[in-house]
Order: sequence, then C-alpha cells, then structure tokens
Amino acid sequence: MTTDRSHTDAESDAQDCCSAGVRVPEHTDAPTTAVLGERPSWITGAVDTTVGSVPVVDTSLRWSDRLGSWKVRWGIGRSRYRIAPGLYAVGQPTPESHVFVTANFKMSFDRLRSQLGGIDAWILVLDTKGINVWCAAGKGTFGTDEIVARIAATRLNEIVSHRRLILPQLGAPGVSAHEVKARSSFHVVYGPVRAADIPAFLAARMTATAEMRQVRFAFRDRAVLIPVELVGTARYALLIAVALFLLSGFGPGVYAWERAVAWGIPSAALWLIACAAGAILPPALLPWLPGRAFSLKGGLLGIVVGLGALWLIFPSLVTSRGYLAALPWLFWFPAVISFIAMNFTGSSTYTSLSGVRKEMRVAVPVQIALTALGLILWLVKPFVS
Repeated sequence: MTTDRSHTDAESDAQDCCSAGVRVPEHTDAPTTAVLGERPSWITGAVDTTVGSVPVVDTSLRWSDRLGSWKVRWGIGRSRYRIAPGLYAVGQPTPESHVFVTANFKMSFDRLRSQLGGIDAWILVLDTKGINVWCAAGKGTFGTDEIVARIAATRLNEIVSHRRLILPQLGAPGVSAHEVKARSSFHVVYGPVRAADIPAFLAARMTATAEMRQVRFAFRDRAVLIPVELVGTARYALLIAVALFLLSGFGPGVYAWERAVAWGIPSAALWLIACAAGAILPPALLPWLPGRAFSLKGGLLGIVVGLGALWLIFPSLVTSRGYLAALPWLFWFPAVISFIAMNFTGSSTYTSLSGVRKEMRVAVPVQIALTALGLILWLVKPFVS
C-alpha cells in the first residue's frame, strides 16, 4: 500500500508522523484538544460545556488550508499534516447535536468541517497517527479501541445527551459497532462515503441512498494520486538516470565522455520517460487497460509506451546504434511501469490485501528478471558492434 488509501473528497494519504501545529496536553480531564493560546487559524473560539471548553472550528477553508492540501498532494510535509485528536465544535452545538467522527489527518478533518456550514455539531477526532480514515481503518488506528478511548478521554457522555456517533462509511472495516456500544453505550451510525453528501444525509434523517454508499473511482479521483506518485518516483528515477549516463561511458577503451553523451543522454531520457509514464498513465487509463492485475495493466502499457518512445521519440537511437540498443528498453519499460502501477493497488477501490499479496508473489520476480535481463543487454551493448 502506498498511499495511500482512499482519495475521495473526504480522504487522502499520509504516513505516521509527529503532531504538528497544535500542542496537546498529555494528561487532562477536559475535552479540549488544543491549547487555545497556540491555536491555529481554523480555530475561531471556544464553546463552554459542563466539563470544560471545546475549540470551535471554522467551516470555511482558508487559503492556508488549501495550500496545505496542495502541498500534501505533492508529497510536501505529508507526514506532518495532522491535527490534535480530541473533541471540536462546529457552530454552537448543544447536548442534542450530532457527533461526527473522523481521523486526525488534516485533509480528512478539513473535508468534513467544510461540509458542516450552517450545522451545529461536534467532531470527535481520533488519533490515527496522521493517516486518513480508510487506511487507518485497515491499520487499526481508526478502530473500536480508539473510539472508546477517545469517548472516555473527552468525557463525551457528559457533553451530549444522546448516545449516537456518525462515522464515515470508509471507517467501517476497523470498527466493531456492537463492541463500541457495549463498551461505551454509544450507537454507531455510518454516514455516506463522501463528506459532500452529509447535508443530504442529515436532511434524509440519516438515511443514505445507494449512491451515497458507493465508492467511486472516477478520473478525478485517480488523477489526484499522480502528483505524489511523481514526487516519490522522481527521487529514485533521477538517481538511476544519472547512473545510466555515467555508466554509459564505459566500453572499448575503458571510458569515453563522447560515448556517455551519445549513449547516456538517450538512456537517461528513456528511463525518465518510463518512470513518468508509470506514475501518470496507469491511474489515468486504469478502466481501459486490459486485465485485472495492476502489474499486468502496467506491463502491457509499458510495451506500448516503450515502443512509442523508441520508434517515435528516439528513432535516431535505434538507427544509429542498431536494434540491439532497443532491446534493453523492451524489457525495462514493461518492468518499470508494471512495478510503479502496483503502487496504486492501495488506492484502488476494488483490490484486496490477499489479492495484492498474491499478485506480488507472481509479478515481482518477473519484474526483477526483466530488469536484470535489460541491464545485462544494456551493459553489453557498448562492447558489441
């Protein structure tokens, strides 16, 4: 799994990290989640309750919130994009107001609060270690134990008169609803997949339509995965491209910079094209690529992209250095794009953990073999006329 990861309008991925932006007292009986003297801009005040004050959050996303989301999409500070767990308020909630539960990954929190404009509600934020709801549910941090512990830590049963929690549907894999009720007396209601459907869900007396329950993976949902994958891939792609350039100078006469320029620049460029294609094309073209396994989809795409790059983008490489120069790339393009495409199994809505493991057992040895064979051919080519 990458990412991750749900990438609906309520979700995104992040790694484990230290809390940033808000200091949280380690031991407190109050339901507050932040020291208001150090509060971030999205906390606009506080509401008094029978057990203490609770921070009130804005439902309008500021420029800084949107910039933060954009940076996370590009892998900038994504391991630190979290908020303090605990209880927050929206509007002027009363003991009868709804309680929504979410992760402490800030993008998940932002998506939820941005859809609660005009609604008086409580938001119970779980400590998911900065991971979004869907991934945290799979990892166990968005789960029964954390919900029960957070209810107790915030003394939620003393703040609200009802015993009802509205959880995101994507958190269901990590939650045992009957156990939550037995241990805390709170009843779990699963809301819609997307935060944007919450107002309609509430208007329908907390009844979700079939469409609200459906996880979509449309082009936009897939496209938002591309930037972070590009950034993650670029670090290794650039190092390997430089290595290919330098190694290409070896040949008859030991080393020649002229050979490095003539053979190394096209090699580095082709490698970068393969990596970029692996990060961009599989999510963009996913529904139209044949096969079920992501590795197969990527491998077939790699054959097409490799042929296109060799014959259309760099025809001079083949014509000037012979057909043997093309052979390494006919192995490398399918291997590289197939491997990168497998990263998206954790972002897809129709893969399973057991299926991913089975696919990896078959695909990874093939990818390694193709890469090794391509490397041998690439290293031998300068010594073959």
